[in-house]
Order: sequence, then structure tokens, then C-alpha cells
Amino acid sequence: MNRILPYAVVASFVLGATAASASDVAAGKEIFGRTCQNCHSVEVGVNKVGPTLWDVVGRQAASVPDYVYSAAMKANKSTWTPANLDEYLADPRGDLHGVKMFFKGLPEPKDRADVIAYLATLRP
Repeated sequence: MNRILPYAVVASFVLGATAASASDVAAGKEIFGRTCQNCHSVEVGVNKVGPTLWDVVGRQAASVPDYVYSAAMKANKSTWTPANLDEYLADPRGDLHGVKMFFKGLPEPKDRADVIAYLATLRP
């Protein structure tokens, strides 16, 4: 729990939510299961239609080995911070034009905050 707390607090602060709790992480995992896991794995080195999201928070965009990224994502030199993830997950195709991800996004800020809190737990 101590390893995820800094990321959860950062996600909460950046997103204007209250401090992320275990229920937020659980809600994020459930939302991820419904909306993300068909295309994204949370296992190290396991890519699906999309790249693995293991250790995504704090990782440079387009940096998963053996995954073929779109030109738009390759050109994205940012790091996946909670704020960047929030913006991207709100409207993936609008945020980065030309990405392969066809998902329309998570319109609810609370849902995005919960998913980001869950993703922050996926660390070595």
C-alpha cells in the first residue's frame, strides 16, 4: 500500500478529487475490467491490441518494447503522468489525433481518477 499511496495522492490532487482510497482503486479496477482489458493487458510484456499498461504511470509514452505504435503516439514524447492520463482518457482520439485507439474515452472525471488510481498500483 505504501508504494501506491504517492501515486494515488498525486492523481487525486491533480484531478481535483479527494484522496484516493482502496475503494477508488477497486472501482478503477472494475472500470478497467469493463472498458480497457479487452485491448490492454496489465501483465509485464503482454501486449494485446494495445500495449501493456503495467507500470504505465510515470512511463514515457510509446516506450513498450515489441509494440507497434501509431506515428502520432511515437511523436508523443510526454510521460504518462496522472494529469496526462486524465486528459488522454477523456478523449483519446481528440487528445492525440491519429492514434490507433478507437475507444471514445471516459467522460466522467471520477471514473478516470479511479482508473488512474488503479493503474498507479501496477508497479514493480
